[in-house]
Parts: sequence; structure tokens; C-alpha cells
Amino acid sequence: MELFGDYTLRVVALGSGVLGAAAGALGSFAYLRRQSLVGDALSHAALPGIALVFLLTGSKAPLPIMLGAALAGWTATLAVRLVVRRSRVPYDSALGMALAVFFGFGLVLLTAIQKRPDAAQAGLESFLFGQAASLLREDVVVMSLLGAACLVALAVLWKEFKLLSFDSEFGSSLGRPMRRLDGLFTLLLVVAVVIGLRTVGVVLMSAMVVAPAAAARQLTNRLATMVGLAAGIGAFSGVTGAVLSSVVPRLPTGPTIVLVLSTVVVLSLVAAPRRGLLWRWIRLGRLQPAAALDPVLMHLYALSQQHPGEPDHGHPLAVLRTMSPAGADLDRALADLEQRGLVHTVGDTLWAPTPIGRREAEKILDDSDEVSP
Repeated sequence: MELFGDYTLRVVALGSGVLGAAAGALGSFAYLRRQSLVGDALSHAALPGIALVFLLTGSKAPLPIMLGAALAGWTATLAVRLVVRRSRVPYDSALGMALAVFFGFGLVLLTAIQKRPDAAQAGLESFLFGQAASLLREDVVVMSLLGAACLVALAVLWKEFKLLSFDSEFGSSLGRPMRRLDGLFTLLLVVAVVIGLRTVGVVLMSAMVVAPAAAARQLTNRLATMVGLAAGIGAFSGVTGAVLSSVVPRLPTGPTIVLVLSTVVVLSLVAAPRRGLLWRWIRLGRLQPAAALDPVLMHLYALSQQHPGEPDHGHPLAVLRTMSPAGADLDRALADLEQRGLVHTVGDTLWAPTPIGRREAEKILDDSDEVSP
């Protein structure tokens, strides 16, 4: 209770949670559209906008800084579209070029600001790696309003953004303005990136866009569930990183948030139901004994070939036992084959292959003929 009674911690945790929720929800659509690099390009492209606003106004007020960063990021996206449309440069290469050019221009402006007499008051270098501990109440208010606006726009245009992500050509055939929707989504993503620059910085902001969506995708196949999970994972990581940085001395908040996010992603990759590596290992472990079942199936198939025209002619367990190696667990093998639908019982004690089992045996024979020298 004493920990959460800290006013600074509450402000930082709230700002980090808002950032994680907005970036995670919008990042889900960017992830599904294979545009994960967009968040990285936008965050780096925002740096010259921040520096130009300070050079023109001499102010670090949150709203002008965010507007300058948003305009710079939006300009970068327009430049990328122009390059892709007017040249043969692919989209990812154009994004990389925009990232490098805008970030380099921003560093040049930061160097020029350092030579000013009020350079110590600027503190713009905090936008490189973030300085969440310096968040003020008015910063969090602006972040919350912009983040809420992004989430409301996402909810209102939910169906349109679904079309944009999965089948934009079908959306165009319905008469929907898909190009404008693409521009609007990019604008929302710009806003989500901009509100996080003060918290995690230009360098690490791309993780806030990509990581929650990547973790959520491992846990579900439904878009609505994925977006909700991504927003929750982003908010949880933001709050957890803020709390950890306040508990451990000299632990920076932004990198800690990204480390928490990375941990969640690793856990989802390893232990996610049905898609995780651990689940796959268990599933493959269950399927591995299938190779040991092939001889039993082939024996039954060979016996059935001796009775043409009688596909359900059963054979006793004793005959199969004489054909199997000593110590083979024939009962378990037959039970597994029956569960797979490859064999079935005839009467109480006789066994015969099913039609599916006969086709599987014939397939095994065909495969063995293909690989034989």
C-alpha cells in the first residue's frame, strides 16, 4: 500500500498502462498486416519533429511536443508512400530509408540544440531512451486523452479495419474507401507511438507496438480476443515495469517495461496452448509412437489380403502376437490404432483394419516403394 501510495509511481504507472493499452490494440492490426516495421519507422521519424518544436517555441509542453512528433511521423509515412508509388523501391526498404533519414536529421537537430544556452533545460535526449520518471500529471492527462481517442476510433471503425487487415480488395469492391482508411489507421498508429516517446523513447517504442500483438497472437485465433489480449498485455507490462523500476534503485522504467514485454512474449512462444513450443513438443511426443504402430497395422493389412472380398474378416490376437517381436505391447498398440480409427474389433476378440486403415497401409507401402533404391 505504501508503494502504490507514492504519487510519482501512480502517475508513471498510469501513463505506462495507457501507452501499453493503446499501442497493443493498434499494434495488433499492424502485426496482422505485416507492417510491424512501421512502428519502428514512426518512432524514429518523430525525433526531428520534437527537436523542431523546441527550436521554434523553446517549450517542452507535452501537447506541442506530441503534435510536432506526430507531424514528423505522418510526413515520414507520406514520404514512404510517395517513394513506393513513384519508384520500384519496395515498401520495407522505403521504411528503412525513412527511418534512417529522419532519425539522422533528428540527431543533427539535437546536436544543434546542445549548443544553445538553454540546452540544459531542453532535456530532449530523454526522448531517445525514455524517462518515464519525469512524467507529470499534465503529460498523463494528454496521453490518456489521445490514447482513449485512438481506442474509440478503433471501436467505431472496427469492421472497416478488419477489412483493411484481411481483405482490402474485397473492401474496395464494396465501395469502402480503403486508401483513406489506411491513412487513418496510420494516423492512429502515429498517435499511439507519439504518446509513448516520453515513456520508453524513440529506440524502444517499436517493442510496445509489436511485442503485445506477437504475444496475443500465440494465445488466440480470434481478432477481437487478440486485440483485447494485446491491450491487456501492454497495460500489464507498462504498470509492472513502472513498479519494478520504483522498487529497484537506478532501474530505468522504459527498458524495464520492454524487458517485461519480452518476458511475456517468450512465455507465450514457449507455453501458449496449441501454438507454443512446449505444446508442440508434447504433441509431437504423443505422435512419435505412431511409427511403432505401423508394423501392427501392416500385419493386419497383410492378413486381410489373404481374404479378398471379406474386408471385415477378423484375426485373433494370438496370430498378431506371433507376428510381432517379443515384448511388444500389442494391446496398447491396438488400442491406439483403434482410437485413431485405423482398426476395429470384430466380435469380441478378433481385429481387422478399417477402410481408413487399409488406405493408410497402402500409403505406407507406396511411400516405401518411392524411397527404395
